[in-house]
Amino acid sequence: MQTRDVELGYFAGPDRGDVPGVVLIHDVWGLGDHPRERARSLAEEGFGVLALDLYRRLDSVTIDNPGEWIRALSDPEILEDVQAGIDFLASEGPTAGRRVAVTGFCMGGMYALLAACSCRGLSAAVPFYGMLSYEHGLLSGKGTDREKKPRQPLDAIADRSCPLLAFFGADDAYIPQADVELLKRRLAADRIAAEVVVYPGAGHAFMNDTRPDVFHPVAARDAWSRTLEFLRSHLGDGLGARTG
Repeated sequence: MQTRDVELGYFAGPDRGDVPGVVLIHDVWGLGDHPRERARSLAEEGFGVLALDLYRRLDSVTIDNPGEWIRALSDPEILEDVQAGIDFLASEGPTAGRRVAVTGFCMGGMYALLAACSCRGLSAAVPFYGMLSYEHGLLSGKGTDREKKPRQPLDAIADRSCPLLAFFGADDAYIPQADVELLKRRLAADRIAAEVVVYPGAGHAFMNDTRPDVFHPVAARDAWSRTLEFLRSHLGDGLGARTG
């Protein structure tokens, strides 16, 4: 496996070239151990992974209130970073010319879903427990800056351009199940393939094995198996499934 820091974040991939690409978007806490570990796990499965560092331009990051922090971020600017990551994988190194997917966790899951509705060059999206609404749940607050948050994920979904596999925990305190059910209904009206998986007994961040207080091993194992199958189905592996 090869790993290295790059301008946009952290790259992990197989030693061989000509592999599909995945843009991975970290949670609100930044490019820490968990997203790097997930990137390496995908690399071991034959994908070239760019784990974005969305905070790389900031001198320091102090997050007292995750909801307020995310509300203050500019969605258009974050999605420009995601697009840069897609373009990087599509044009450079072992993933050049191959299909590209996006995945992410928590805040990163939200941006993975938004990317599926606004970014170019994606063949699949796998958001994990991404927030769906700016009106309730973790991101509810006193008003929304429409320049920073022009449309919430539930509204953006009408413009989805690639297959989607989304995961949620039934006991997620930050994402109302009503939002998840609305997502299912809106996806059902779309012709592009989509699946929403909800795990009973799992809460927010159930994939994060660096946090024993939230990690749900049964849900995590099943979600990861489904993720790999989904990515291989839509990106291919080996020498096939090129773009174009």
